[in-house]
This record gives sequence, C-alpha cells and structure tokens, in this order.
Amino acid sequence: MDEKKITTKVRVYSYNELNQEQKKLVDLAREATANSYSPYSKFKVGAALQLDNGEVFIGANQENAAFAGICGERSALYAAGAKYPGVPVKAVAITSFTRGEFVEEPTAPCGVCRQAFLEFEKNGHPIELILAGKEKIYIIDSFKDTMPLSFTEF
Repeated sequence: MDEKKITTKVRVYSYNELNQEQKKLVDLAREATANSYSPYSKFKVGAALQLDNGEVFIGANQENAAFAGICGERSALYAAGAKYPGVPVKAVAITSFTRGEFVEEPTAPCGVCRQAFLEFEKNGHPIELILAGKEKIYIIDSFKDTMPLSFTEF
C-alpha cells in the first residue's frame, strides 16, 4: 500500500492586511449579501469577482421553494462568463451573513461552486479565492487547491 498526503495552503489575514483590490472585492461581496433571496436557509452569501480585464461582477444566492436555487459565487461567475466569454477570472471574494451579522469564520464555497470555478481555471490561470469572515480572511491561491482530487481533464 502507498499513502498520499494532500494539503492546502491557506493564508490568514485581517482586513487591513489586504491590498486595495482585495479590500474592494471583500467590500463588494459584503454589500452583495443584501441582494440575497434566502427565505428558506436565512443564509445570505455574497460574492464579488474580478476579471483580468478589470471588470467586476457581484452575485448573491437565490433560493426558491423547489430548492433549485443558485449560489452567490456561481451567479457572479456565470454573469461574468456571459458578458465576457473567455476572459480569465483573476480573483473572487465570498462572504456570508446570517442571524443579523457576518459569519465569524470564513465560509468555503460548496463543491458545485468549486467545480464550476475549476472549469474557468482550465487554461492554467489560477483564480485567487478570498474567503471573508467577520475578522479573519482566508486567501487560497487557486480553486484547484480546494479540490485536489477534483473531476477534471487537466
């Protein structure tokens, strides 16, 4: 038998340690939680992503009674892909709001969102992932780092 150890590097920052672009994405993601339609889960997710061309898109989770909604991360990703097909995503910030406040610990995207973002990394262009909690912010260099055994052709 052989054994393989898989690890992921997560850098932990405070808001004040971020650069201006990262702060802007975190701020926009926090603002986007107000656009969430989440009457069932009461868990508002906001996302803001920046493309290589400088354009920024926001997204918020949208639920419905059939439980066939969409996460905030993918709503931003698909809007960006529809307007600028083929333009690489540079970074995405994600945050969550529930019970009247932002979550203490940063929230990671679900597996469906991780797989969707991996599709946009196919060309070898990693997407910086910024996960913002109330105080702590996690930064991961690539979505590939969040799913090392992902379903992918690359």
